[in-house]
Amino acid sequence: MDIRSVGICVKPSQPQLAGLVRELEQWLVARRLEVVPDPEAGQWTEAAGAPRRELAEKADLVVVLGGDGTLLAVARAIGESPVPILGVNLGTMGFLAETARGELFPSLEQVIGGRFRSEARMRLDVVVERAGAEVGGYLALNDAVIANTSLARIVDLAVQADGVEVTTYHADGLIVSTPTGSTAYSLSAGGPLVLPSHEAILLTPICPHTLSQRPLVLPATCEVAVDVRGRQGSDIKLTVDGQVGCQLDEGDRVITRRSHHPVQLLVPPGRNRFEVMREKLRWGER
Repeated sequence: MDIRSVGICVKPSQPQLAGLVRELEQWLVARRLEVVPDPEAGQWTEAAGAPRRELAEKADLVVVLGGDGTLLAVARAIGESPVPILGVNLGTMGFLAETARGELFPSLEQVIGGRFRSEARMRLDVVVERAGAEVGGYLALNDAVIANTSLARIVDLAVQADGVEVTTYHADGLIVSTPTGSTAYSLSAGGPLVLPSHEAILLTPICPHTLSQRPLVLPATCEVAVDVRGRQGSDIKLTVDGQVGCQLDEGDRVITRRSHHPVQLLVPPGRNRFEVMREKLRWGER
C-alpha cells in the first residue's frame, strides 16, 4: 500500500481530541505525508478541513478517531470509495474501531510499512420504493431496521427473497443486517453471530408475536424485499446503521441487496475474529 496522504476524521463535538489530532498531524508531516482532515479535525490542524466525501478522493488512508458510531458515519460519508479505514477506538465496545488509542502510532508505522491487512466488509444497498418509484437510497455497513415506534404496536412485514415469499413477520420490527452488523442490534434481538468474512444477509425479527418466527440467514446473493403492512396507529420508520433513515408509509417496499462497494477496514496482523469476540463479549468470564 503506497500511502502519500492520510485523512483524519473525528467524532463531532469532542474538543478533548484537539491535542491528539495535533500530535497526529505533526507525526504525519514529519514523515512527509499530506494531511487531509475533515471539518471537525480541521479545527485543530494546519491543513484545511474538507468534506468527508472529498477527503476520501484525496487520501490513500483514512484514520477515524472515535468509536464504532463514528466509523459507521465515516463509512457512509465516503460512499463508494475503496480507501482503507483505520479505526481508533475512543469509545466503549470497538467492534469496528479495533485499534486502541495507545496503539495509534505503532499501528500507523505498521500500516505505512505494509504490515496491516485489509478486510473487505460487505455492505447493503437499501432502497425505499413508494408506488413503484424510488424515494430513498442508503448504504448500510451494519443494518437496516424497519420498526414501529408507536408504543405497544406491532407491524406486519411481508418478506420475499429473490421474489419468493419467505413469511410475514408480525413483530415490533425487522433487522436486515450484514455479518459485520451481526454483533450490533441484531445480536441484542437474539440474532446469530456471523464472521464478517462470511458474506450473508441476516433477518432478525424484533420481539416477534409468533415465537416460531426465528432469525434467518440468507445467501449474500439474495435480494430481500420487505413490504410494509402497517396497522392502525402505526408509526413505521427505516433506520440505517442507527443514524439515518426515513418515515415509511403503508404499502412501501424496502429492498436490500449486497452492495458492490464493500468497506475496507485495516486490522492488525495476527488478530482473529474469535479473539475479538472473546475480548468484546467477555466469553469465558465468570
